[in-house]
Amino acid sequence: MNKYQPQDIETAWYEKWEAANYFAPSGNGQPFSIAIPPPNVTGTLHMGHAFQHSLVDSLIRYRRMKGDRTLWQMGTDHAGISTQMLVTEKLAAQGIKPSDLGREAFLEKAWEWKEESGGSISKQLRRLGASLHWETERFTLDEGLSKAVLEVFVRLHEDGLIYRGKRLVNWDPVLKTSISDLEVESEEENGHLWHFKYPLVDNPDQFLVVATTRPETMLGDTAVAVHPDDERYKALVGKRVALPLTDRTIPVIADHYVDQEFGTGCVKITPAHDFNDYDVGRRCDLEMINILNDDASLNDAVPLKYQGLDRYEARKMVVADLEALGLLEKIEDHKMMVPRGEKSGVVVEPYLSDQWFVKATPLAEPAIAAVENGDIEFIPKNYENTYYSWMRDIQDWCISRQQWWGHRIPAWYDESGNVYVGRNEAEVRKNHNLTSELALRQDDDVLDTWFSSALWTFSTLGWPDKTEDLETFHSTDVMVTGHDIITFWVSRMIMMTLKFMDEVPFKTVYVTGLVTDAEGQKMSKSKGNGLDPLDIIDGIGLEELVAKRTANMLQPKMAKKIEKSTRKEFPDGISAYGTDALRFTFYSIATRSRTIRFDMNRVDGYRNFCNKLWNASNFAFMNTLEHVDDDFMTGEAKINVVDRWIVSELQRTIAAVNLAMETHRYDLAAKAIYEFVWDQFCDWYLELSKPILNNEASSTESLRGTRRTLLTTLETILRLSHPFLPFMTEEIWQQIPAGARDSGATIMLQAFPEEEAALIDPQVEAEVAWIKSVVTATRNIRGEMDISFAKQIPVLFQNGNETDKSRLENNESLLQFLIKPESLTWLEPDAQAPVSATSLVGDMQVLVPMSGLIDKEAEIQRLDKEIDRKEKDKQRAEGKINNPGFVAKAPIEVVQKEKDKVLELGSAITQLLEQKQKVENL
Repeated sequence: MNKYQPQDIETAWYEKWEAANYFAPSGNGQPFSIAIPPPNVTGTLHMGHAFQHSLVDSLIRYRRMKGDRTLWQMGTDHAGISTQMLVTEKLAAQGIKPSDLGREAFLEKAWEWKEESGGSISKQLRRLGASLHWETERFTLDEGLSKAVLEVFVRLHEDGLIYRGKRLVNWDPVLKTSISDLEVESEEENGHLWHFKYPLVDNPDQFLVVATTRPETMLGDTAVAVHPDDERYKALVGKRVALPLTDRTIPVIADHYVDQEFGTGCVKITPAHDFNDYDVGRRCDLEMINILNDDASLNDAVPLKYQGLDRYEARKMVVADLEALGLLEKIEDHKMMVPRGEKSGVVVEPYLSDQWFVKATPLAEPAIAAVENGDIEFIPKNYENTYYSWMRDIQDWCISRQQWWGHRIPAWYDESGNVYVGRNEAEVRKNHNLTSELALRQDDDVLDTWFSSALWTFSTLGWPDKTEDLETFHSTDVMVTGHDIITFWVSRMIMMTLKFMDEVPFKTVYVTGLVTDAEGQKMSKSKGNGLDPLDIIDGIGLEELVAKRTANMLQPKMAKKIEKSTRKEFPDGISAYGTDALRFTFYSIATRSRTIRFDMNRVDGYRNFCNKLWNASNFAFMNTLEHVDDDFMTGEAKINVVDRWIVSELQRTIAAVNLAMETHRYDLAAKAIYEFVWDQFCDWYLELSKPILNNEASSTESLRGTRRTLLTTLETILRLSHPFLPFMTEEIWQQIPAGARDSGATIMLQAFPEEEAALIDPQVEAEVAWIKSVVTATRNIRGEMDISFAKQIPVLFQNGNETDKSRLENNESLLQFLIKPESLTWLEPDAQAPVSATSLVGDMQVLVPMSGLIDKEAEIQRLDKEIDRKEKDKQRAEGKINNPGFVAKAPIEVVQKEKDKVLELGSAITQLLEQKQKVENL
């Protein structure tokens, strides 16, 4: 094989796999299915996606090779708000508003955009090697899924679990729609706390002081609340205060929501514009006054002078007017969490509006029980607490959105405002005996994207029809997801699936950590620390990378900062590492932590691993392929101790990988493969096989035994590694002649290795461990004493037992090849050994006499000079970090570099002093 170049093989192999339909369920094995968390049709693959999909693909490939009838169901989400925004922006560039087109014409444009640009994520998943069943790909707005959504809505409404009501929701004043909690991002920002005085009606000279971060909302206050146990205000409960700037009076009420230790102990209550106040308002039967229009301007519920003002303009005017009336007591600086819409970036308003809701509590009870009784397992288990916390305090779910792209709510209104729900208008008229003359208007709202996603595992398999796929592959086996959507998606899938399928959607929820940068920082556009997995796979030049990271940056200073850090981190851009190296990196870091640090140095290391396996395969082929004949696997063969050892170690590795995959420890699977391939197979077995392969005196049986072991071990490694390194293992496996492997057109349909316990041989393992220890001991002595590896050395063995002596005799030819000694000599315990460098293998001493090998005095002088040089370097570095001026002026990373240098030099000096001591003892 030529040099390993992943770009030469990866795309070609994926195209062959897909064309051959290898990703489709096949065979008669046990069904095993996973439904992909549907990526947004508008989206692209980010690191978190690539990480999760790599884990799932390894599991799917593993189960496929285990003989299971596997299905990895592909599909995409219509991404209601994101897609509507993108299409709106595209139209705006042409000077067109959605309102200019109308609903139907806008939806035509949205579908056009979906067809033109919606395939990016699918192409990227293919590049990642994801073995999804593309032939059954679904889309949340396709005909079948739309039918399922419609059916669920109607049935829930018939069961009294969907209703329409006026409730408080998160409102995005730019998108002019309600949004879910998941679509709200709250970050701490600097703001103010305004303290206002509300005069008592029956004593205008007496005031209650309230504080607010949103002064304009006081125009919608309907009460002032105090704690029922607060002695300061008990006598005032039931009295009324005048609401400044309005002609209204509002009551003083008592409610345990109030923290009597905070501020004055008085709280203004605005039920229509604060979620906590809304709850107080419902408990105390308060009036709910909405003072905002859908664009967050003030409506006609406020005094005339404020009507039509933007909320922030109104804020300034309210504060100024209260100050003029002497009712502004003080203004304080205040840090607060400000909620902003994830898509629009504007501050979200709690907003009272007519919406559709799902009654969640009746659906939550069986969903909680499904986890409690073990029908669904969370891995790691502690994420059950997140689930329980949400489900046991669950609120009704707002499912309506004020936009056009999505599943339109199947409800119709007559001119009197009566609401009728049905699968279509004809069914509504029939079920409610409505004449054709009665005008009906369908609800303009669409359903929350999460509503259709909640049906994902069963709707994609054909429900409400009773399909073969639904019968075969549901419940699905595993859901791999992030902890951030346990509440918003996982919980809703469990509730809906139990309701309509009377079974769980999946048996296991494997929760991954959040992929961060190497420093543990969340990857984001604003920080400029994000990585595109495709850039790692295919490579990207520096200038293109800089342009990509700084695109659409509104703040020039931030763009400059990101450009500078990018040029420093990637001075030559990013090399093309290939898919396999990236995937193996993902497996290696897939621990149970809440955050997963991604470091490009690891990718570099695992590309080296891929190279190592590729080169080892070349070695194996050069020494075996021309000898593969009809007798290769069946002819008489002599299997030596080294061959038996590698086979034994291979069985242990196979067992470790199988256990890791069954317990979702992808990191341990990768670790077991890496350590066996690199440390045992490449570093030792290939070297230990050379005395047989390169020795003309080796018998035909010995050669056949080692060649067979070499090639079959490699073939097993390839099958064992295929779920993790799909492309290179296929490419290498195809080079193995049929006479040395099972028949078949692709490695992905070969059997996954199973441990053969009978081949594990602890005695052989101990013997080879002894050989390795002796070789390592002599190599260490050469290195420590600076003895050239070209120079032959005498090696003595003393104080060993009979087992050591037997192993020396049995493996002398191997040791001669690996150590290349002048001689190997066994000394009796009472023999006087010459002055020697010594190492221990168990209780046995391995000695290398130093006479004639080194000049003791010259070596001590050399070491002294090296120690002195490093001491001076260390003193210079210490001088810098102990200099307050340097520490104050130098960049943090420069100071840290000097600190690291001090530690490195200290360690080097310690090693040199130990080496000097050894030489002096000779």
